[in-house]
Amino acid sequence: MAQDWRLFQGGDTRPHKVETWPAAPPWRRFGDDARRRDTERPLPYLISDEDRDVVNMALHLHRPLLVTGRPGTGKSTLAHAIARELMLGEVLHWPVNSRSTLTEGLYSYDAVGRLREASLKRRADETAGTEPDIGDYLRLGPLGTALLPARTPRVLLVDELDKGDVDLPNDLLTVFEEGEFEIPELARLGEGRTVHVQYAGSREKVGITSGWVSCSVFPVVVITSNGEREFPPAFLRRCVRLDLKQPDEAQLQRIVTMHLGEEVGARAQELIADFVSRRNERELATDQLLNAVRLRSSGVRVDQDVLDKLFRSLNEVDAQ
Repeated sequence: MAQDWRLFQGGDTRPHKVETWPAAPPWRRFGDDARRRDTERPLPYLISDEDRDVVNMALHLHRPLLVTGRPGTGKSTLAHAIARELMLGEVLHWPVNSRSTLTEGLYSYDAVGRLREASLKRRADETAGTEPDIGDYLRLGPLGTALLPARTPRVLLVDELDKGDVDLPNDLLTVFEEGEFEIPELARLGEGRTVHVQYAGSREKVGITSGWVSCSVFPVVVITSNGEREFPPAFLRRCVRLDLKQPDEAQLQRIVTMHLGEEVGARAQELIADFVSRRNERELATDQLLNAVRLRSSGVRVDQDVLDKLFRSLNEVDAQ
């Protein structure tokens, strides 16, 4: 089957229709297929007893959980595992980058759009005196949504905080300590005024009175970091810290079996050992191993050339 797997040939190959598209790996399914799989056979989250207890410390103390570790150790997946097991709804996801700000996490306000709508209304009817509803142009971000009052907490994943601006961790301190924030655009409308705004992950709206959002129970905040830089001591002391280690060979065997089944896992021992050996010399993630095992189980001849391409280091260009 070495040739059959190559859907794309390149060169002067005539266009051809692929009658049967390759089935997606379990972790690359979307839409109804993904939701059905998560409902019918949710995957367990493999975690040591020690790490499990650290997670529970954060839950009991109502403190953010700062999760560090190399790529592929399951940092982001942990937030989804907590939400699924404790039935806390969909995870609110805030992917942080170099341009992220605290305000972006809390809410966004389309002032230009509201001004344009007001101008269009005045042109259409010179006598109209009503302004567009400010709530239609304001949306809570993932952090702001997590701080809405509720009987049970939401899970908020603040992903790769170390990629953000150096001041962002300090900016988060007050919100994490107080559990509330003000939306100045709504506060200026006057005391007692309630405005309904849309919140993250939903098309529904929620009422905000006097411009203040204040949680009744602190959200489950999972903050991930790849260790690209250090955080201020003031921020670190307000977090419960968890350092996830890379899975060993036995754990990798369980992960492969969990994703791809007993039969595939039993045939992957040699490939797993090769992966662990290479990982001792370069930065590799568990996803790369799963990709290799998946290709082999699909009938692709995974030789050393293919493995060299799949097991490229994550943080450097390998010598050719």
